[in-house]
Amino acid sequence: MSGEDHQSHPLMLAKAFFGAPRFSAALTLAIIGAELGSLFFRDLVGWPGALGILATLVILAVLSLIAQRDEIEWHGLLPVSLLVFVGWAGVSVFWSQYQWVTFGSVVYLGAVTMLGIYVALVRDTIQIARAFGDVLRLALVLSLALEIISGLLIDTPLHFLGIQGRLGHLGPIQGIFGTRNELGIIVLIAIVTFGTEMRTRSVPRGLSIGSLSLAGVLLILSRSPVAYGTFLLLVLATAALYGLRRVPAESKRFWQAGLLVATVTIAGVAWAARVSIITALSASAELNLRLGLWRPMRLFIPEHELEGWGWAGYWRLDLPPFQVFTSAGNPSPTSGLNAFLDVWLQVGLIGLVAFVGLVALTFVRSWLLASKQRSFVYAWPALVLVVLITTALAESSILVEFGWLTFVVCCVKASRELSWRRAFAETAPSDASV
Repeated sequence: MSGEDHQSHPLMLAKAFFGAPRFSAALTLAIIGAELGSLFFRDLVGWPGALGILATLVILAVLSLIAQRDEIEWHGLLPVSLLVFVGWAGVSVFWSQYQWVTFGSVVYLGAVTMLGIYVALVRDTIQIARAFGDVLRLALVLSLALEIISGLLIDTPLHFLGIQGRLGHLGPIQGIFGTRNELGIIVLIAIVTFGTEMRTRSVPRGLSIGSLSLAGVLLILSRSPVAYGTFLLLVLATAALYGLRRVPAESKRFWQAGLLVATVTIAGVAWAARVSIITALSASAELNLRLGLWRPMRLFIPEHELEGWGWAGYWRLDLPPFQVFTSAGNPSPTSGLNAFLDVWLQVGLIGLVAFVGLVALTFVRSWLLASKQRSFVYAWPALVLVVLITTALAESSILVEFGWLTFVVCCVKASRELSWRRAFAETAPSDASV
């Protein structure tokens, strides 16, 4: 064996290892699990340990992408709208009122974004849905097991995990996700995922039924008004999508327009009847909590209205303006409990416009794909986005960790399926025909 062959042999082994489908599948599970259980891991090993896990995953993902670089279609790789928003959050470090926090938060945002891009690139939609299903099943089982231990067996809260031990009172419970609303959001994504698994027959029917039953029980026990309201919208969205998929292609555009008009009308009626809806969902306390936070936020936003105070992701209560909110009705807010207001506060009106454009474009692309593709698996991103976008009105979880990872996966998948840049490249005349 020549010296050149001897040196290339380890590189070939490394490429075969990091580029193997099994490695990509295992790393995808690890990425989803690490982001889904981010709060749980921080409670166990602290921020240093959690950051070490994230850094390791990023390094492995980079090595895997390098090993598979010849197999990935790089043209039009990233949606421009995603680049614009993340880029604006990045440049906010230059005018941030807390520059080192912004720098670290942007790096954190970029790392999770990169992991989401990796998952979207190396796995098919059905493989992604299956990976989410496996991780969500484990997380929900673990949550219920810990709630049983805390609420029934020892009848004592597990404060270091944020579990209040109220299972004996039939909730509200939090699982490993910190709050009942976060548990409710995760459960709704799990319901969409388990339903997709059942519809595509990608797992045994008994496992699907058991998983949906577990998710339903946890949804009830969460007692989350945010999750209950979102569940109703999710049912309506699923019914609408089910009908659209059975409409003839030539009349689908007409029905899409009609659905848009109906959605706007229902939204207007819901806004007019918001007091009755809030009362029916027993959400008055939740609303008062949020209003107590949103009012002072609206006072701080005009001070840096266009550019924002600087990207922070999770709030740092030892820094202005966030330290003021400890007296705004919530003793320890980690977010603005509204993703859109949170973005406006942190990266200004320009960032808000970029974020709204990103969300709208991602949802429209995903919805169009779900309504026209034959395979039901294409409904998974659209329905997951219904959950993320709806709950973004009352929580900011779409901006960080699992919520952001899931959103990026849906965004990149939708962009690659309906990319205007790819369509332009395919229809552009070649040099030979000029």
